[in-house]
Amino acid sequence: TPKSSSCFTVPSVLSPTEGLQFLLPPASLAALANSWLQEDCPGLNFASLVTGSAPAQAVLWAKSPGVLAGRPFFDAIFTQLNCQVSWLLPEGSKLVPVVKVAEVRGPAHHLLLGERVALNTLARCSGIASAAATAVEVATSTGWAGHVAGTRKTTPGFRLVEKYGLLVGGAECHRYDLGGLVMVKDNHVVAAGSMEKAVLKARQAAGFPLKVEVECSSLKEALQAAEAGADLVMLDNFKPEELHPTAATLKAKFPNVSVEASGGVTLDNLPQFCGTNIDVISLGMLTQAAPALDFSLKLYAEGDIPVPHARRS
Repeated sequence: TPKSSSCFTVPSVLSPTEGLQFLLPPASLAALANSWLQEDCPGLNFASLVTGSAPAQAVLWAKSPGVLAGRPFFDAIFTQLNCQVSWLLPEGSKLVPVVKVAEVRGPAHHLLLGERVALNTLARCSGIASAAATAVEVATSTGWAGHVAGTRKTTPGFRLVEKYGLLVGGAECHRYDLGGLVMVKDNHVVAAGSMEKAVLKARQAAGFPLKVEVECSSLKEALQAAEAGADLVMLDNFKPEELHPTAATLKAKFPNVSVEASGGVTLDNLPQFCGTNIDVISLGMLTQAAPALDFSLKLYAEGDIPVPHARRS
């Protein structure tokens, strides 16, 4: 069943991850892969003299548990280097180390040129997907039926990977950029002169295609934002004991306004933020603090495939 929310929507697919690769524009994938490779090797590649260009093959191993995510980016990197990737596990797979994930074939010097860039990308994307999957599992285990989302707290130049990782993990990516949702924050209110003026200007800018969300730090601000026409109200940095009565009061007066809880949410305290009047819980830590998974790419001779040790930490 596809997730249905007027603002936070994942495309309708047969499984949580099937088809997500179609969200990624091929030109953007190629451009990102090329920029990452250029960053890692902007000049002479002295190590290529060690290996030469003879045909070679390598195995991609997962050495830590988690969720596999980032196959399209891994593919794009090796496509730039005229190498072929054969995947043995689908996107979104639960990894139980040590497990063989894929095989890569191509010129030896190209395999090693793409190795670290591809591993870094896959490890980071998979780490975010793993954290997102854990957050969704924690939230749904409480019986809560709302949306777990990421935030715009992403790594410059790496946002597409991180937002994609959230989706593979089953979370919402929230707004992708400033054009995906009109967010009125405290600084906007100060600049506009009042909450009412800020929201009215935001509504004018949003037109009919976009929602308007307002960041609020008190019940008074939340009621003002809803009265002015906000579609969503973010209750920012509320403690759980303050969050739920505030959300209940707001919903009682404005039942059609969606409520988002954000600020200070971690995997440990997430259940405390789940409640009947909370529609969305966003966690910046999903993209800022998710640990990377451990992968390795090992070249091998025909008939001799070395199996690495699992990560112990």
